[in-house]
Amino acid sequence: MNDKMILCVEDNPRVQMFNRPLLEAKGFTVRLAATLAEAKEAISKETPSLIILDIHLPDGNGLDFLRELRKTSTVPVIALTNDKEEQDIVTGLSGGCDDYVTKPHTFPVLYARIEALLRRAGGFPDIIEKGRFSFDVTAVMASLDGTDLQLSPKEFALLFTFVQNEERFMSAEYLYEKVWKTPIVGDSNALKSAIGRLREKISGGGFCIAWSRGEGYIFERE
Repeated sequence: MNDKMILCVEDNPRVQMFNRPLLEAKGFTVRLAATLAEAKEAISKETPSLIILDIHLPDGNGLDFLRELRKTSTVPVIALTNDKEEQDIVTGLSGGCDDYVTKPHTFPVLYARIEALLRRAGGFPDIIEKGRFSFDVTAVMASLDGTDLQLSPKEFALLFTFVQNEERFMSAEYLYEKVWKTPIVGDSNALKSAIGRLREKISGGGFCIAWSRGEGYIFERE
């Protein structure tokens, strides 16, 4: 089983385009399936750590698929559906879903459900290692060779975002909205200052934060 892989079974490309980059930014590998047939094929090749499952799909009902899946698998499943009636939710949960999120949804709510299920299943580590760096997600603390880097919450969130997107360019606008939760509105001083402090604190750790005009910032090995 890939403990960092989430299978998203959803026939609405807008929903997939919304969820996929946000999940990848959290460090997950994401597999997409638009039909139950594609979902079965994906599972036959690689067992996911969690499935996000739409109920109404072009080739069948997601709950029927889930009942079959439950005969052989205990993988956590979150139903992501337009069904909002109480009986629909009860039916989904009794049919094998571990949790239920109704559309339209926000990513923080979906991610909180994912995090809770994976922690319960033992698939969401509190401590994440990257080279000589260690990240304690619960304590919001990062260390280099065992020495606390003394990061502020914003610095931790920024460095963790870089680590989760190693070797990937990210714009200042993306990073600011990711960490500060608001649009950058033309003022990147807070971001530049935070990156400057991070560069000093991670110096000598085998990674650097570089910048390229027109592409943005990148976290890469030195």
